[in-house]
Amino acid sequence: MGLFSKDIRTLDDLFVHTLRDVYYAERQIEKALPKMIDNATDPQLRARFEKHLDQTKGHIKRLEQVFELLGVKAKTVNCPAINGILEEADEVSSDIDDKEVRDAALIASEQAVEHYEITRYGTLIAWAKQLGRSDCANVLTNNLKEEQATDRKLTEIAENRVNLQAA
Repeated sequence: MGLFSKDIRTLDDLFVHTLRDVYYAERQIEKALPKMIDNATDPQLRARFEKHLDQTKGHIKRLEQVFELLGVKAKTVNCPAINGILEEADEVSSDIDDKEVRDAALIASEQAVEHYEITRYGTLIAWAKQLGRSDCANVLTNNLKEEQATDRKLTEIAENRVNLQAA
C-alpha cells in the first residue's frame, strides 16, 4: 500500500481518511482566502470571496461535528491536491499585472478549489450513506450545497462581469 493508504483497510477507514483530507483542505483554504480577497478588485468578487471565507469557517465546524459523531479525533492529513491548487492560485495572482485579467484568473483558481471540495463532499456523502451514517451525510450535505452555490455564483460573476472586463 502507498504512503497515504497504509492504514486504510475498510470503507470506514477510507471515510475517516478522506474526512481528514477535506478538513485539511478547508483549513488551508481558510488561510489562503484573505490573500485572494486582497488581490481581487471587482467588488462582487471580493464580496463572494469574503462570503466563502465565512462559509469555510462554518465548514470546518461542521467537519468537527462529523468527527464528533464518529467518535474520532478531528485531525488533518496532508492533501497535496489542495496544496497544488492553492499554490497555483497564488502564483497566477502574483504574476498578472492587469487587474481585470487577475480577477478572471482568481475566479478560475477559486473554482478549482470549489470543484475539489465538491468532489470530496459528494464522495463523503455517498460513503456515509453506504455506511449507515445518515447523520454524517446530513451534516456534510450542508457543506456540499454551499460549495455548489459558491461555484454557481462565481460562474455568474465571471460570465456577467469579470470575463467581459478582462476581454
